[in-house]
Amino acid sequence: MGQAGKVLFVIIDQLRADCLFGALADHVDLPHLRAFMDESVSFKRHYSVTNPCGPSRASLLTGQYAMNHRSVRNGTPLRHDIPNIATEMRKAGYMPMLFGYTDTSADPRVHDVNDPVLKSYEQSMEGFLEVVEMRLEESYPWRAHLMKQGYAFDTYMDVYKPVSPSGKASKLNDPALYRAEDSDTAFLTDAFLDGIAPYQDQNWFAHLTYIRPHPPLVAPAPYNRMYDPDTLPLPLRLGTLEAEKAQHPFFGPNLDLYKAADFVHGFDEVESTDENIQILRSIYFGLATEVDHHIGRVVQYLKDSGQYDDTLIVITADHGEMLGDRHSWGKMTVYDAAYHTPLMIRMPGNQAQAGAEITVPTESIDITPTILHWAGQPIPNEMDGRSLIPLLQGEVPKDWRGYSFSELDFAKPENPTLWQQRLGTKNSESCLGILRDDRFTLVEFAADLPPLLFDHQGKGEFENVAENPTYAAELARLCRQMLRHRMRNMDHTLSLHSNTPDGPKMRMRH
Repeated sequence: MGQAGKVLFVIIDQLRADCLFGALADHVDLPHLRAFMDESVSFKRHYSVTNPCGPSRASLLTGQYAMNHRSVRNGTPLRHDIPNIATEMRKAGYMPMLFGYTDTSADPRVHDVNDPVLKSYEQSMEGFLEVVEMRLEESYPWRAHLMKQGYAFDTYMDVYKPVSPSGKASKLNDPALYRAEDSDTAFLTDAFLDGIAPYQDQNWFAHLTYIRPHPPLVAPAPYNRMYDPDTLPLPLRLGTLEAEKAQHPFFGPNLDLYKAADFVHGFDEVESTDENIQILRSIYFGLATEVDHHIGRVVQYLKDSGQYDDTLIVITADHGEMLGDRHSWGKMTVYDAAYHTPLMIRMPGNQAQAGAEITVPTESIDITPTILHWAGQPIPNEMDGRSLIPLLQGEVPKDWRGYSFSELDFAKPENPTLWQQRLGTKNSESCLGILRDDRFTLVEFAADLPPLLFDHQGKGEFENVAENPTYAAELARLCRQMLRHRMRNMDHTLSLHSNTPDGPKMRMRH
């Protein structure tokens, strides 16, 4: 488009879309995000193309499906030469500033075996200038801040344990040891506002990434008890854990691996009672509200400093969270709650579309091409996503996709997962694909496992109709669609280049 300006790209970690619009929206107070929705364009059918954190961000920032970048697990290296939002924005004249983290595992081929960068999956993606490190398992600047403020803790993970104000045994929803003004969310926001202030007279690109409401589920007062667990809706689920496991062989390992107890620290055991589940859900909502408060501070700063109308603002999440639905926690599953994420974009000069809602399918890989398009930078052929600029302007291209596609890898090469042990699957076949169109969701496995098919005009995700003969034609159609999708989106790094007598030639993919 040839118009450059400021860019703020915000990712909230593990925020479900239905906290903003959907089943949970009436129970979660997110006033600043909802106000921003009124001033931006919202995408109601937006999905992460892969989980968990590292892979999802690899796709978000490279614009590639996981089947192409292949950084498919936390700790799986991302090839160093894949174009990403940072490398390409540098070509447009921006210094890509990172406030937070990207959860990128470095390419071991370009580092010495002793390089510390190879000992953690939480490294920064190639091309970013890491202004403030805010990695979940490290967070040294925040740790230093807490120590400076006089907080005492034996180990860093003790920071995530609830602390009883009375000195008695801690309860799940007791507050964190730090005050709200010293939380990780507050610290990161303060660091961003301080760090970005000197740049207000020039164009800048900032990637601001909040850890919350990602577990461990502990929140400072008042967010720890902001929501009454007794007033919250119960998770959506079948009557028993056994009934959930009986839906498909995939679910047994999933439900045995990820439990409510894994989402808190400081307790020997947390039984999955309704009381405990509702308490944990209330803390999650409190953390979401805390993030909302600080995003409100960021938006207000942009308005007060006169930068709001010159800034492309993108707010999204890397993936969702089951939060007890289907007796499940986390995001290593096939259900929409783990992939459906909010996306809101406010584009300068697009006030006529303020408050618009987009209902065609969009994917996390579309965000990077959108930012590049707006900045006037060509979208590399390696990127599978498409620019959302036409949708932002109220136009749906005739060839826009009619479905969304996601992937999940459930292998561990060094230490086989519970799935691999029980299902007998090898590393390269321990993965699945999910295709969602207007009516159906198809889940196909690389291993010799039966598919899942959900009819959203029927019982949706509560009934697998894959073996119902009535759906045989739809099952075959969706399987062909998934195959065609994978064929059409095979790696395009060099596939549209040609060496000719006149020298090398190249055609653009989109």
